[in-house]
Amino acid sequence: MLDIYRIGDEILRTKCEKVTQFDHSLEILIDAMFDTLDEADGVGLAGPQVGVDKRLFIVSLNDGTRKAFVNPEIVETSVDTCPYEEGCLSIPGVYHNVIRPSKVKVFAQDEKGHAFTVDASGLLARVIQHENDHLDGKLFIDRLSEDERDKVLKLYSKRCGRKVGADRKSDKLSSKKRKG
Repeated sequence: MLDIYRIGDEILRTKCEKVTQFDHSLEILIDAMFDTLDEADGVGLAGPQVGVDKRLFIVSLNDGTRKAFVNPEIVETSVDTCPYEEGCLSIPGVYHNVIRPSKVKVFAQDEKGHAFTVDASGLLARVIQHENDHLDGKLFIDRLSEDERDKVLKLYSKRCGRKVGADRKSDKLSSKKRKG
């Protein structure tokens, strides 16, 4: 299992680097990410959430969709949007409605470097957008109004017993950085 980094850890605010080596170590990392995601009972996990500064994320849905997206690029989004309650393994126990495009088209590579395109809607589109945000140093709370974001951060601070700042640049934990 890999450690899941939480809000306040600097890597979650880092714009990730492109994956350039498609080798056995990438396959091992992706397998470990799937094991970690399964253990955490989540639907998506991005590289920075496990301390890896690389543009990759994985998705595992109840409908059997289980896929790695390496160097993803969202190339098209629908005009129509929809709200949906999101949570994040890096902000455990906190959920909020987030408005995102209903459909996306994403271009990516698999763990071997083979290119593919996915036209996604529903939960898959949502998870792709959420995880892709992680690769640009964004969390779902960054898509909320300032007031809503403050409420979410206060709730998280109360639940985890640590103060988290109110703005994106200072959402550091008041004590040492933590994993897990």
